[in-house]
Amino acid sequence: MTAKTRAAMMQETRAKLLAAARKAFAEKGFAGAYMDDFTAEAGLTRGALYHNFGDKRGLFAAVVDEIDSAMAAQAQEAGKRAGGGWGGLLAEGAAYIEMALRPEVQRIVLLDGPSVLGDPSQWPSQNRCLRATIATLNDLAAQGAIKPVDIEALARLLNGVALNAALWVAASDDPKATLRKAIAAFECLASGVIAKADAT
Repeated sequence: MTAKTRAAMMQETRAKLLAAARKAFAEKGFAGAYMDDFTAEAGLTRGALYHNFGDKRGLFAAVVDEIDSAMAAQAQEAGKRAGGGWGGLLAEGAAYIEMALRPEVQRIVLLDGPSVLGDPSQWPSQNRCLRATIATLNDLAAQGAIKPVDIEALARLLNGVALNAALWVAASDDPKATLRKAIAAFECLASGVIAKADAT
């Protein structure tokens, strides 16, 4: 019972720090947010932050993972609503790109994320998304719905196009106009892998 209580308390502490950091990073950006912002908001000490996340960068990485994982889950839901398959995959990509309009996503994941954490393709959340894309493409390949091409390479390129489109939207002076162009181009590029029999 004691172990469970301790584990629950640790989980609660992590959740408080994540929520406080998410708010601070969204409002002030990584550079403008300070550890005291997180701990004061959460009612915790710096020691709790160090124990759970190591440092500010570790906390930021956890926040990015939380948001990016939620983005991927929402994109997958959009794919299911579109009926799955190839149409679902395109809907997932479009939904992910569209999330670049959200201020929190723009600031934390797309603008500060790469500059603080490096190449997004190496993030744990992006790798989970890659595995999901590979699974969908394997199913499509088994159905003969896409051209014969290396599945991992295709998944990496499709995910890369969606991510880079989202980065472009986030950094744009006119995000809504850029979104329309980005989604149209994403769908145009992606359609090149559809098997000819399905393209007619």
